[in-house]
Amino acid sequence: MQFIGTRGSDGVTPEKMWFSEAILSPSAGFGGIYVPQKLPDFGLAFLEKHMNSHYKELALDVLKSFEIDIDDEVLHAALDRYDAFDDPANPVPLVKIEEDCFVMELYHGPTRAFKDMALQPFGYILSKKAQERNENYLIMAATSGDTGPATLETFKDQANIQVTCLYPDGGTSDVQRLQMVTEEAENLKVIGVHGNFDDTQNTLKHLLASEDFKTELEKRNIKLSAANSVNFGRIIFQIIYHIHAYLELLRKGEIILGEPIYLVVPSGNFGNVLGGYYAKKAGLPVEKLLVASNINNILTDLIQKGEYDMASRELIKTESPAMDILKSSNVERVLFDKFGAKRTKELMDSLNSTGKYTLTAKETASIQEDFAATYATDEECEAYIAKYAKAGYIMDPHTATCMKAYEVLTDQNRKAVVYSTAEWTKFSTTVARALGNRDVQNDTEALKWIVENTSEKVPPMIEALFTKEIKHSDVVYEAGIKNEILKFLS
Repeated sequence: MQFIGTRGSDGVTPEKMWFSEAILSPSAGFGGIYVPQKLPDFGLAFLEKHMNSHYKELALDVLKSFEIDIDDEVLHAALDRYDAFDDPANPVPLVKIEEDCFVMELYHGPTRAFKDMALQPFGYILSKKAQERNENYLIMAATSGDTGPATLETFKDQANIQVTCLYPDGGTSDVQRLQMVTEEAENLKVIGVHGNFDDTQNTLKHLLASEDFKTELEKRNIKLSAANSVNFGRIIFQIIYHIHAYLELLRKGEIILGEPIYLVVPSGNFGNVLGGYYAKKAGLPVEKLLVASNINNILTDLIQKGEYDMASRELIKTESPAMDILKSSNVERVLFDKFGAKRTKELMDSLNSTGKYTLTAKETASIQEDFAATYATDEECEAYIAKYAKAGYIMDPHTATCMKAYEVLTDQNRKAVVYSTAEWTKFSTTVARALGNRDVQNDTEALKWIVENTSEKVPPMIEALFTKEIKHSDVVYEAGIKNEILKFLS
């Protein structure tokens, strides 16, 4: 299967690419991104086939259904990365918290966030392709908190790979920042940016498309790629766990085959919910995808009103920082799927030139066929954390946004799967405040207090962060990012 660009062909960038090429060069024509030419069939026959499959078996079949040009040996080794998760037999547990609501815990990997589900195997595949070609790559990542640690973890000490990771200074939790700035591998560079996540992501996209920057890299015999979800190599792995969630409900006897369910997804850059959308389009019985946002609720406006307006908004820092995003890159893939390349280019050109676009009434109705949306304030999220903690379940603030969507957007005749994207330990200050300690000042105090006052434990990889040496202390303005990267490569 080949991959095509969301904005059509510009006559410069290849019109079609194989998977291995698209993951190494993720920028498509006119600044678009790559999508599969068609989707496989993940309908009832596929589900029946995998009723008793281990997660890795399911994942392998999903990947092969896309007919990707990656050797079986490499795919098996990539999927073996899941063996390092908390429970290799069950890397993504499904936990019942209400009669009709289940939490899929996607955070049991090395960096305690859902990005490990995609980046652990994807990083291995990309590294292997670079080595096979005897090419050197700079992998760039912009992070709102979780992509960065997961990218650094998967690529550290990998041959033929160097990584630069950009994060908004002050825009992550203490734990997320420490996960990045204490990384020791010599092929990694972490740079703090004065600004917000949109600033760092815009810089990444600009550099990915910059011929001057690529020329500078060519002088050093280095090619350029990205680890953000603009890279379909991330998205393909995010389709798998939505199918797995449905299979888990079947195995537990909670639904019958063919019964539709809700998928409730906390959304920032829209990659996680996009995986669910592709699964639905490919035949997974999904009633609707429920998009949960924080107060930066630009996605709510898009889905409810057909308006995407960054121009009249200021990004607000919240207690769910991984969702503090206004420019959600993966919405573009839905626009392409719904309206085609020409219309997608029109909309994205408008967003880039004016900071906004508006869908027609017909287009908005088409979006609403698959999506519904709402948002939760920090105060509401803390209330949900407290409510479920009393019942014995601790969740992080991103997961808590989903509980608002579950309450107001679901029909109780349908089961709902909420996707928990991060372990509570990454946002312990917020969790401690929600549980009644309003005086806690930082993650160190919060982790200690929560352990002392609940039955929760802190995993070793989080505990170790607070005694590790800081290796990356640079914080620069947007204009200085390119020079910092080139200095690192020299």
